[in-house]
Amino acid sequence: MKKTTRLLPRLQLPVFSKRQQFVAVTVVLTLVLMATQLISDTLRLDVLLVVSGIAYILSALSLREELRGWDFVTLLILPSYFTAAVFVFYFLLPTLWLTRLPIAVLYAVGIYAILLTENIYNVASERTIQLLRAAHSVGFLLTLVTTFFLMDTVLSLRLPFYLNSVTSIVVLFPLILQALWSMELTQKISAMVLWSSFSLTLILTELVVLFSFWPIRTTIEALFITTIFYSLVGMTQQFLIGRLFPNTTREFLLVLVIVFFLVMGMTRWGATL
Repeated sequence: MKKTTRLLPRLQLPVFSKRQQFVAVTVVLTLVLMATQLISDTLRLDVLLVVSGIAYILSALSLREELRGWDFVTLLILPSYFTAAVFVFYFLLPTLWLTRLPIAVLYAVGIYAILLTENIYNVASERTIQLLRAAHSVGFLLTLVTTFFLMDTVLSLRLPFYLNSVTSIVVLFPLILQALWSMELTQKISAMVLWSSFSLTLILTELVVLFSFWPIRTTIEALFITTIFYSLVGMTQQFLIGRLFPNTTREFLLVLVIVFFLVMGMTRWGATL
């Protein structure tokens, strides 16, 4: 007698494209951000660490096929820090959906752009692609936004100057490191990128300490720190790729000088803030 066998259909899991994975991560992170509105202010620091950790893990999962070695640091700094920056700004807004919903939408656009940018960096580290220049511009812009939000938060806490310096190092060094590394896209962080990051962090931290005693509004302080970040890091980026021409240097310095005079004009001399 012939034995019959039942053939079960093979279960095939859907294969999602990179963009679909990025969209899924964006939706989840945006919902997490919006859900934090329901959490008590007393748990703000704990929630900040959790939300940043979730952003790190989900970003790593969406980029997992190409991640190796230092990529787990350099490629995942910006998604985590951008999420933390929007989170602290999100908590400063009135607890109304009308005000917080637009920020959530902007966050979704930003985190999706960051994931696309980090994916381009990943691919460009192995072969030359035309989108790299655009990725550098988007990545640097979102790094500046992240820097402004985080430094505005740090300065608004009105901590003693020594705590301001420590907190600034934690904020600035990783952001500078990933911004400079993105110009080389090497498997290992070069000595030039590492020491440049240390040097620029030291300069900016000294300025933050100075601003601990400066009679000016917090937002203006954060704007000036971000402008210095833009000028110094931008010039260093161009130097790393051999494109720091005199015209480029003048453009960066002109922005810095203009903002410096604005800061001087808005300083409340003799006042204590």
